[in-house]
Parts: sequence; structure tokens; C-alpha cells
Amino acid sequence: MSSGTLGSTGLAGRYVTALFALAEESKQLDRVAGDLKDLGAMIRASDDLFRVIRSPIMTRDEQGKALERLMNKAKMCDLSRRFVGVVVHNRRLFSLPSMIHAFLRSMAESRGETTAEVTSAKALSEKQLKDIAASLKKAVGGKVVVETSVNADLLGGLIVKVGSRMVDSSLSTKLQQLRLAMIGVK
Repeated sequence: MSSGTLGSTGLAGRYVTALFALAEESKQLDRVAGDLKDLGAMIRASDDLFRVIRSPIMTRDEQGKALERLMNKAKMCDLSRRFVGVVVHNRRLFSLPSMIHAFLRSMAESRGETTAEVTSAKALSEKQLKDIAASLKKAVGGKVVVETSVNADLLGGLIVKVGSRMVDSSLSTKLQQLRLAMIGVK
């Protein structure tokens, strides 16, 4: 897929389009995608790191040094480090999570993959993930990448989003529907 056909728009889209083109040109798409996936996971896992990238008080140098140390420790490639450096320099670090998300979506599109977001009340086992992926592959008719997240408020069940379609079989939604139905009976 050429970088000119990426579907990302807005601020994140401009950065992602440039990074995708550079990574494609230097044949580092998979490496950059892996680096960004790891960085995104680190941001989601660390409240402190999230505060660093969102802080309007920290200087660009402080943010840059913090991220540089993190990226060096994670052994990220030069292109990934330079990309984050440009984002820091331009004071756009607050948009880094959406840039990472957009890049990974673009990678999936370029591979002909469909991304499914699955939210569950507790972490899913490997077998459950394989079963869900197989069911989604059958329903979608192509390669499906499953992104998971946990939301204990669901109580049970799943919420599955594929593109603009969503299936909510969570217990909390079913209880809400029951509550609304009972209110209507009065």
C-alpha cells in the first residue's frame, strides 16, 4: 500500500502518513509498528508516563529526555525514536496515543486485516481469544486482528467492535435493558 492511500486524517493523520512513507521506503514497517505497539502498551500501563505525555507544564526538553531514555531502554529503532523526537519537538506529544493507534490501523489496512476491538469484564484466555478470532474471521470473511481491553464494569460478556459495527452482549447492558423494560411496565 502506498503512503498516499492512507485513510488517516487530522493531526495524527499527517504525522502517520509521513512516518508510514518513511518506514515503507526504508523497509522498516514491521519494526516501527512493533516499536509503536510497545510504546502504546507502555503508555496505557503507566499513569506516570501518561501524565508525562499529557503535561502542559513539563518542558519539551524534559518530555524528550524522559521518552528518549524509555525508547533507548526498549531498544526502539532509530526511525521510531526520531519520529517521537519530532512529535516532542513540535509539542504534539499529547496526540502520540492517537498517532500510534492510527499507524497501527494503517498497517492493518495495508495488510488487508480487519481490526476487532473486544472488551471483556476480565482478561481472556488464549483459547478464548483464538475462538473469538475464528468466529470473527468467519463473520468478516478475512484476516482479523483482535485488540483486547478489560472493563470490570461490564460484569460479564463482551463488547465487540468491528469497523462501524458493534455487538454488546455485556451483562451490564442486559441489566440496563431489563431495568428500562421494567420501568416501562409501570
